[in-house]
Amino acid sequence: MSQPNERPEPTSPPEPTPRPEPTPRPGMSAPSGRAPEQRAVRKPRSVRWESAWVRLPVLFVPLLAVNGLTTLINGVADATPVTGLLSGVATAALALGAYVWLVRRLEGRRNPAELRPVNARSELRTGALLGFGMFSLVIAVIAVIAMGGGYHLEGWGTFGGALTTLGLMTCVAVTEELAFRGALFRVLEEKTGTWGALAVSGLLFGALHMVNPDATVWGGLAIAVEAGLLFGSVYAATRSLWLPIGLHLGWNMAEGGVYGTTVSGSDASHGSLFTASVSGPEALTGGGFGPEASLVAVVICLIPTALFLREAKRRDRFYARAGR
Repeated sequence: MSQPNERPEPTSPPEPTPRPEPTPRPGMSAPSGRAPEQRAVRKPRSVRWESAWVRLPVLFVPLLAVNGLTTLINGVADATPVTGLLSGVATAALALGAYVWLVRRLEGRRNPAELRPVNARSELRTGALLGFGMFSLVIAVIAVIAMGGGYHLEGWGTFGGALTTLGLMTCVAVTEELAFRGALFRVLEEKTGTWGALAVSGLLFGALHMVNPDATVWGGLAIAVEAGLLFGSVYAATRSLWLPIGLHLGWNMAEGGVYGTTVSGSDASHGSLFTASVSGPEALTGGGFGPEASLVAVVICLIPTALFLREAKRRDRFYARAGR
């Protein structure tokens, strides 16, 4: 028996092929579905500030201003160890917030990779231990080879003074690394390559310390080599600011907050665990500028600098100069 003819289901007409949206070009916003006259003509922040030469001063100069402002604040708040420590930590946190805000506004990066919170604790700890150990080695060598013993331990200092110095050095390490490695080195590297960024940021970092009361030309050059190149190489190898911040803090704290020596030709220390004096040839002891102007410090710092630069190349994080 034949089956009755089934009524075929109606078929819907084929949907028209959607017209592809134009691919946005650099500097052009993605289509928003609004009429052309209604679309915003304002360029994205990341495009408006695309040029490194434009971003560099807009990042670097405000961060230098933050450095100066926090110095003034900490100078007022150092009356007691507690206020000195809290002020240093608080102003360091404010500087970090200012850096993140500037990067978001100028580069469109909400969470800067160079300040990943997950890396903060371990890298700060590692850097601080490395910096403290390196300066301890400098003091040990000066004490052994300088004529008559270059470093003389005279007695105990004050724990409260060391706490105040810790607060100050925390802020110094954070603000200087944000300005010179986070802004100057990182942005300049886009145009000059790693070598150019190392040279320029190192020299300017040394020049910053020339304004200190007991600064010397040699002291500024020594800072440029032993600190500017070292911190720059650490950033180049890790692409993180936490390790150079920790290294900077550990070095400065050992210098001014533990061993009681002059920090970069200034009286930045507000007390230390030990009181001491330094004597002997300035080439070995650093003279009035402090041990950072010592050839011993320069040589000791050049060794890890070379190792970190080699690591940066091994990790393929060493960049050539950008084409014109």
